[in-house]
This record gives sequence, C-alpha cells and structure tokens, in this order.
Amino acid sequence: MKTKNVDLLHGPVLPALTRLAIPIMTTSLIQMAYNLTDMIWIGKIGSNALAAVGAAGMFMWLSNGLAALSRMGGQVKVGHTLGAEEYDTAGRYAANALQLTLFCGLLYGLICILFARPLIGFFNLHTPSVIADAEIYLMITCGGVVFSFLNQTLTGILTAVGNSKASLLATSTGLVINIVLDPVLIFGIGPFPVMGVMGAAIATVLAQAIVTAMFYYFAKKDTVVFPYVNLFCRPDFSLLKAMMKIGLPTSIQNMIFTGISMILARFVSGYGDAAIAVQKVGSQIESISWMTADGFAAAVNSFTAQNYGANNQKRIHRGYSCAMGIVFLWGTFCTLLLILLPAPIFRIFISEAKILPMGIDYLKILGVSQLFMCAEITTAGAFAGYGRTMPPSIIGIIFTAARIPLAAALIQTPLGLDGIWWSITLSSIVKGVLLCTWFFCYQKKSRNC
Repeated sequence: MKTKNVDLLHGPVLPALTRLAIPIMTTSLIQMAYNLTDMIWIGKIGSNALAAVGAAGMFMWLSNGLAALSRMGGQVKVGHTLGAEEYDTAGRYAANALQLTLFCGLLYGLICILFARPLIGFFNLHTPSVIADAEIYLMITCGGVVFSFLNQTLTGILTAVGNSKASLLATSTGLVINIVLDPVLIFGIGPFPVMGVMGAAIATVLAQAIVTAMFYYFAKKDTVVFPYVNLFCRPDFSLLKAMMKIGLPTSIQNMIFTGISMILARFVSGYGDAAIAVQKVGSQIESISWMTADGFAAAVNSFTAQNYGANNQKRIHRGYSCAMGIVFLWGTFCTLLLILLPAPIFRIFISEAKILPMGIDYLKILGVSQLFMCAEITTAGAFAGYGRTMPPSIIGIIFTAARIPLAAALIQTPLGLDGIWWSITLSSIVKGVLLCTWFFCYQKKSRNC
C-alpha cells in the first residue's frame, strides 16, 4: 500500500491536478456509495426507517460543519507551509489540527447522546416508532462521530501533502466493511439479532473506526509532515488562531447551511413522514454531483495553497481554468442524469407508488442546478487555497438563508412541496454565478498586482 505524493509545484498543470483530483473524486464517489448502501438496505425496512435516518442524519450533516473548522484550516496552513518548505511548521499545524479535531468530535458526540430526544423533537415527526429509531440512530452515529472528524482532518492533511491515494484506499476499505456489516446487523444474519436502524448505525461507526485505523497506518508511513507531528505537545494557540481564521468562515457557513436545511426539513415534515424520506433519499442521490465536486475542490484547494506558498500566481490561474473545464463537464452530466432518468434512479431506493412521484419531482427540480452547484463548490476550494474563505461564506450564508422565506412563499402556491425544492435550486444557481464572478475579479486583481 505504498503511495507517492503528487508534485503540485512543478511540471504540467493538468496532469498534476488530475493525478491529485482523481483519487479524491473517486473517494467521494465511494463515500457516496457508502451512504447509498445504507439507504438501499434501510429502504428495504420501509419508508418509516428512511424517515428516521433522514431526521437523525441531519445532525451528522451538521457535524461536518464543525469538522470543517480543523479540516479546512489544517489543510490550507499545511499546504502554505509545505509550499514555503517549512516542514517543521507544517507538522506543528497538523498536530494542532488533530488536537482540535479530537476535542470538537468528542464534545459534539457527548451533546448528541445527552440531548437526543429534544434534538429529534425539533422535526415534529408523527410516528412513535420513527421517533424512537431516529433517537437511537442519532446517539450511535453521532456518539461515535469522532472517527468521522479524524478521517476528514487526516484526509485534508494528506491531500495538502499531495497524497490523495491514502484517502481512496482507506475509504474503499470502509465501504467494503459497511456493505458487509449493513445486512448482517440490520436483518440479523447468522448469530446476530435483527437490529434494524440500530444495526445500520453500528455498521457505520465500526466502518468509520476502521478507516481511522488505516489513516493512522498511512500517517506512520508519511515522510513529509507526520515525522514532525507530536499529538501530545501543548496546543499552540497562535497556530490554532491562524487555522481558525481560515476554517471558521467555512465551518459557520456549513453549519448554517445545515441549520437552514433542518428548518426546510421541518417544512417538509408538514407533508408527512414520507416526504422526509424523499428528501433523505433524494439528497443522497444528488450527492453524486456535490460530493464529487467537493472532492475536486479539495484538490484545487491543495494545488492553490502550495503554489500560493511558493508565490506562483500564474500556475494557480492555469490550475483553476483546468479545474473549471473538468467540473463543467461533470456538472452537465449530473444535470442531464437527474432530469432525464429520475424514475429508475429513485426506484432503486423506494418503489412505493405513493412516494415515487414525489421523488421524481425532487430529482428533476434539483437537477436544474447541479452545474451551478459544482461550479460554486470548486470555486470555494480555490478561494480557500488562498486562505480566503470569507467570500464563499458570505455568498453561501446570504443566499442559502434566502431559501427559508422563498420556500415559505412558494409552498403557498400550487407548487406546494415542490416549492421547497425550487427554493434550493434557484438559490444554488445564484450562488454559483455570483461566486465564480467574484473569483474572476479576484484573479484579475491578483494578476495586476
């Protein structure tokens, strides 16, 4: 399992960016398969189980925003210091990022265990069995969320080094384990009892823990940053401050984004628990575009960060142009896929006749915005590589928040539930256009400096 780091500072831009991006994008697709596997098996229990996982899963999504605090700050600062060939400082940044990750992951898990009932109560679910399953799923998955936090930060650090294959191998292993454990623990194969939703949660946490163990193995093999990492050193608050300055806007943006999605989910619950199931499954299917774009954005982030540290602006500009060309093709493909083939795709997860039409509407409406969403995510990665996470956060927070009043207005029209989906699509289009325009202006200014 020997891996080779990609040189992001020298040689042709497109091959270097592609060599780093392909494993990350593949990792994102595997992560998507990881989530979809859960949905397929849980869907076999019924739409009530999907509704429970959909509600509890919102808090796992919220946790990703908190995890971004150390992941984004650590990845960018490690990239900057590696570009400047300050390897000892890069190791100190990595150590502090991991310490912050452990603290945030353990604290978040404890809160979710202690307050599971009021947290799930926010969604106003209607069925007692759905509520009970949601509370169990929340306590197990978020109780063990520290493994997910560590995996994200370690992915960011190794990507900053130029080693994206480690994440691919670790995540692939986690997927295989999850595929095996899901049916065994959900349906009680062999000596295991039938555990339903609880089994799915246990399978997820066990798989994430094994992925963390694999990342530890790759970290021990690294010769660039991790030889300088000492997890037991006293936290350096000057380094933490520098990382948090970069990571905090992204973290706040992601958490606000999830909070807004939770409010929209409460709107959705007014149309019944089945509508929550549609939102959960639909968002997982839609992740084929945004998770892949997020993976590519991580590559653009590291490419930009290292070249920014080396003061190579022209290479950054070429890298962003190449990235946007690839993302344009991917976003177009995802848009056509969701608009043209919504029924066969959604039927893989839920085939209940009363729910299928809602799922088809979701995919068609959200399909319209996929290209713009991919462009927004990739451009946010480029901004982050410069250490400028504020522009994506400003646009993201303002126009994601606009979904609430827009959805509230549209559900009063004949669109009904579809009005909520249109509020998401319209805001995504605006965010993509505005953020790309802002970055083009920023690049033009940097070329003139």
